[in-house]
Amino acid sequence: MRWGRVKTASHPRESRAYSTRLSSFGKFFLPGPTEVRPEILQAMLRPVIGHRGPEMEALMQRVAPRLQALFRTRRPVYVSTSSATGLMEAAVRNCVRRRVLSLVCGAFSERFYKIAQACGREADRLDVEWGDANEPDSLAEALAGADYDAVTVVHSETSTGVLNPLAEIAATLREVSPETLLLVDCVSSLGATPVDVDAWGLDFALTGSQKGMALPPGLAFGVASQRAFDRSRETPGRGLYFDFEAFESAVAKLQTSNTPAASLLFALDAQLERIEAEGLEARWARHRAMAERTWRWVDELRENHGLELRLLAREGRRSPSVTCVATPAQVSGVELVRRVAEQGYVIAPGYGRLKESTFRIGHMGDHTLEELGALLENLTSIILAMGQKR
Repeated sequence: MRWGRVKTASHPRESRAYSTRLSSFGKFFLPGPTEVRPEILQAMLRPVIGHRGPEMEALMQRVAPRLQALFRTRRPVYVSTSSATGLMEAAVRNCVRRRVLSLVCGAFSERFYKIAQACGREADRLDVEWGDANEPDSLAEALAGADYDAVTVVHSETSTGVLNPLAEIAATLREVSPETLLLVDCVSSLGATPVDVDAWGLDFALTGSQKGMALPPGLAFGVASQRAFDRSRETPGRGLYFDFEAFESAVAKLQTSNTPAASLLFALDAQLERIEAEGLEARWARHRAMAERTWRWVDELRENHGLELRLLAREGRRSPSVTCVATPAQVSGVELVRRVAEQGYVIAPGYGRLKESTFRIGHMGDHTLEELGALLENLTSIILAMGQKR
C-alpha cells in the first residue's frame, strides 16, 4: 500500500467563501454555530494542561463566578464537554423518575420530547403550530388533573425564531403544580436575552457554547436548582457521564467531572472576560437592536417592493437571537442561501419541514448592527432578483 498526499476537491465558490471568511469577521450569520472572534480562537492555541492540576483549578476559579453571572444564579454551573443535547438528556435522566410533559413549538423542543422517550420515560407533548409560542394558559390546562415529574420547554426555538414567555411559564407551573420541575433549553437565548435562573425559579437551565456565548461548539453549561439536585440523587438510572452529583462534586473542587476539552476552556475564559467587559445588559440591548433591525427590514421589503415576506413568529414572541422569515412561493429558502454564499455570506435555510419555505438569520454572539446591515443590503438585492422570476 502506498501512502501519499490525499487530494481534496472543492468548489471554486466554496473556496472563495472560505477565504473571505478567513480574512474578515462579520459574514457568518448562521443561527448556530455563530461566528467566533479571531482573538477567541487564538486563545485556544495554548499548550494543553493537566485537568487535575493547579492550572485547571485556577482556570475554573476564574470562569465559575462569570458563568454564574451569565445565568444569574448562585447555584454551581456545570461544565460539560458535550453538545447541549447531552445536558438535555442529563435533565431528563436526573429529574424525571416516571413522566414528563414537553412543550413543543419547533424542532428543538420536539427533541426534548424524543430524548424523554429514548430514556424510557413516559412522555406527553403539548404542541402548537411552528411559529407560535407555548403559552402559560395552555400549560395550566394541560396540567389540570395530571401528574408530571417535570415539564420541558425551549426558551428560544432556533428552528422558528420564537421566544417563549419563560418567566410566565415558570410562574404558572409553580402556581398550578408546585412539585413539578421545569427543565429549560436556553441554547439560543443565554447571552442574548435575559435568563434569570434564580428569580424565575428554573429547575434546570442549559445552554451550548456555540450560540449567544459566541464560542466554538463542544461545551455545554447547566444549572440545577437545589430541589432538582435533590431529586437527582433519588432518581435511578441517571447514568454516569451526566450525573448531577458528579458535576456538583467537580465544581466544588474547581474541576470538571470528566476529561474536559481544555482548549475550549481557554476560549471560554477569554470570552467570559469579553462579555463581562461589554456588560450583560449592553449585550442584551445589542441583540435586541439587531433583531429589531431585521424585523424592520422584512417589513420594508414587503411595503416598498410588494414581496410577500413575513416573520414566522408574531410580535411579542420573537427571539432576539434568530429570525425566521417565510418566503413567497417564487423564492426558495435553499436557493437563497446558496446565492448569499456566492457573496461571501452565510445564513441558513429553514429547519426540517420549513427548509424550502423559510430562511433564518442568526444575529447573535459578537455581531454588530453594522455587520448585519451589510448582510441585509446583500440579501435585498438577491431577494428582489429572485422575486422577479415567475
